[in-house]
Amino acid sequence: MRTRPVLVYDGDCGFCTASAGAAQRLLRPACDITAWQSTDLDALGVAQARAEYEVLWVPPDGVVHGGAQAVAKLLLRVGGVWAVVGAVLTLPPVRWIAHAVYRVIANNRGRLPGGTRACAAPARRPS
Repeated sequence: MRTRPVLVYDGDCGFCTASAGAAQRLLRPACDITAWQSTDLDALGVAQARAEYEVLWVPPDGVVHGGAQAVAKLLLRVGGVWAVVGAVLTLPPVRWIAHAVYRVIANNRGRLPGGTRACAAPARRPS
């Protein structure tokens, strides 16, 4: 049984990999950070289509949070001033704005520094 949350990102995307690495180095969160391509998604209760669509936060209780809310959960886990930022990201209307900003970034990550064609995210959220 897992005791630590897991942040799951797209390891084929240079932008995502750089962002996950920066989070690991700078924030030092008490969680595991892993690419979905090298993770047992079934064990996490996550569909591959969702992992391809957005970054995921999977705590030990198995409740999956995606996109901007995954980032918020990561920041809450870090604590300190970052927890305040994470808490603010969970509140409407900031939550809605964060979701929109996340989608713009995710949908255009191939155009961002470190991005490649492999970074192209599915345009629609998986069912």
